[in-house]
Amino acid sequence: MKYLLLIPAFAVCACNAPKKTVTATAVNPENYANTITSQELKDHLYTFASDEFEGRDTGEEGQKKAAQYIKNYYEKEAIGSPIAEGDYFQEIPSAYFNNKYKDSENVIGFIKGKELPNEVVILTAHYDHVGKKGEEIYNGADDDGSGSVALLEIAEAFKKAVKDGYQPKRSVVFLHVTGEEKGLLGSKFYVENPIFPLANTVANLNTDMIGRIDVKHEGKEDYIYLIGSDKLSTDLHNLSEEVNKKYVQLDIDYTYNDDNDPNRFYYRSDHYNFAKHNIPIIFYFNGVHADYHKPTDTPEKINYDLLAKRTQLIFYTAWEIANRDQRIIVDKAK
Repeated sequence: MKYLLLIPAFAVCACNAPKKTVTATAVNPENYANTITSQELKDHLYTFASDEFEGRDTGEEGQKKAAQYIKNYYEKEAIGSPIAEGDYFQEIPSAYFNNKYKDSENVIGFIKGKELPNEVVILTAHYDHVGKKGEEIYNGADDDGSGSVALLEIAEAFKKAVKDGYQPKRSVVFLHVTGEEKGLLGSKFYVENPIFPLANTVANLNTDMIGRIDVKHEGKEDYIYLIGSDKLSTDLHNLSEEVNKKYVQLDIDYTYNDDNDPNRFYYRSDHYNFAKHNIPIIFYFNGVHADYHKPTDTPEKINYDLLAKRTQLIFYTAWEIANRDQRIIVDKAK
């Protein structure tokens, strides 16, 4: 996360059609949420937040290794790209950063919708971090390695559903953005150069730090902070609440959703660039902790069972948005 200075799905009739033609609303999403496991998240993160990736600083070698890791995973899982076959990188030239940082890239995976393919649900997580300072590597396991690997597992769950013949109604985009720590720059570049028209983007679910527990929740760790779900859409907020109640039962904490919250987290991660365009968003967050933006934010400190449960919540929410009959209603446009 960037520093702040101041600071009902129902079965669709198949009508004797073969299984491969039915939509995803005909299946229980728990079958696929259960493929999101703590062990797979851990396996990913111990590589993604390792010293080999050198803190994933924007434009630097470690960030390039992280981008390649994400691309390789999507290719292995036969998850496509919306850019071109085999091309998962939305290139961002150094000039866009006023030459302060080297060329970089967003990494994008894609699952095409069956009935409404031009409507997209975008899941975001920033895969950059703050790099190295001297000999110390800032691994960024929670910030935002946790969100990055969560997107990989969610993409895998959707892809397994597709392989079983259950294709989502709407398209689902997995957008791993660079340059968040430099000022939300990767997501800013995307909304200024969208691969899908912003008017067709029905919602953005942003995941930034979901692997740890903050001081407030020590001893009652089964929680997640949600920010922004009601800022633009009562519909999205209600859907989110219903999904959590039905499937996961996490304690949802809205403390940081308060307009008067001095931390101003609503403005500090990549969802905000979508919200500025009246795209409904939810920001999933575990709160800050003693290792925030320190070299001690390392993979062994992640609560992987909790990370899996939070990731499943995001999957269920994306699944419902992608498969409901009507797109999310924006009733609070700014």
